[in-house]
Amino acid sequence: MKKAKRVFLIVLDSYGIGDAPDADEFGDRGSNTLKRIAASPAYATPNMQNIGLFNIDGVKTTQKPVNNPLGAFGRLEEASKGKDTTVGHWEIAGVISPNPLPTFPDGFPLDVLNPFAEATGRGWLCNKPYSGTDVIKDFGDEHIETGNLIVYTSADSVFQIAAHEEVVPLEELYDICRKARAILTGKYGVARVIARPFVGSSDNYTRTGNRRDFSLLPPAKTMLDIIQEAGLTVKGVGKINDIFAGQGVSTSYPIENNQDDADETLRIQIEEDFEGLCFVNMVDFDMLYGHRRDIDGYAAAATAFDEKLGTFLTKMRTDDILMITADHGCDPGYRGTDHTRECVPWLVVGEQVKAGTNLGTGKTYADIAASILELLGLSKDIAGTSRVTDFIKR
Repeated sequence: MKKAKRVFLIVLDSYGIGDAPDADEFGDRGSNTLKRIAASPAYATPNMQNIGLFNIDGVKTTQKPVNNPLGAFGRLEEASKGKDTTVGHWEIAGVISPNPLPTFPDGFPLDVLNPFAEATGRGWLCNKPYSGTDVIKDFGDEHIETGNLIVYTSADSVFQIAAHEEVVPLEELYDICRKARAILTGKYGVARVIARPFVGSSDNYTRTGNRRDFSLLPPAKTMLDIIQEAGLTVKGVGKINDIFAGQGVSTSYPIENNQDDADETLRIQIEEDFEGLCFVNMVDFDMLYGHRRDIDGYAAAATAFDEKLGTFLTKMRTDDILMITADHGCDPGYRGTDHTRECVPWLVVGEQVKAGTNLGTGKTYADIAASILELLGLSKDIAGTSRVTDFIKR
């Protein structure tokens, strides 16, 4: 087998393809992000379709499988006990989380909030699970009047801090998040502390693109660490650096939206000669459309990504491998506003890939990590099973 020089791994944040076998445990039976958006008139993804998206076992939508897929295709179940971004990405990178990260459906206890207020010199408002757009609408005026921080959470393991950029400058807000991250450990160790800056005036507040995530460090060595220790490069595009708290990332390319994500990935593909991994997260699917239950918006975002994918495919080098997957579901037509426990797609394409390979159903997202390490000629001492011998030409 010829070793791959560059692997591009694109995570379509929340692009689930149907409820997982254990979806009942999460209250998500019947959720299906792909089926929901594929029925929208705004949906058109011919490039993913040609790679094999609709040939994946169990995928049943209004879209049709193709007779001769260009790539390898399969679905993956999540072995970790969670359905959030952090745990999903950790597993993609080879770390399975047997225990769920803590959530706070009744808000955070004073054991957290008192030291938080003392460390930041500011009070707090809300302290409930809340929609991010509603919370600034309901508490924005009081925040501006008092300077108190809007603290809220969701069904995910997150501690979110909303603040107006003219009341709390960005660097102060980021520093506040770092202080919160230091407090939120042990039994309070949420997956992410998230800065949620906003602007505007009463009745017209809007969130800005200056969000930042402050994540827990992965509890074990990931494929990013292994790649970096071998002297190869790990490029993190979008939220990747935040998700892994910078661990294992050689160079970070922060972006504001999916369009920037796709453009930066194409630029790296064309202009940068490296050996290793380019790891990309496209957050708009989840943040702007899944949680907001915007079916047509999600579908249109998938269409826009697929158009960029068409360009990417024409620029691939002979020793490039492209993988496309997701980290969980967020069915925009399902009840509530939370993530959904779903299987995720795994598409693999490149000149070395055996076209039409059905990878079936893998029991963990970590199969991706094991496969990438083998493609790069590195140790596979990590969770997951490499499928390289199944999808690479001999």
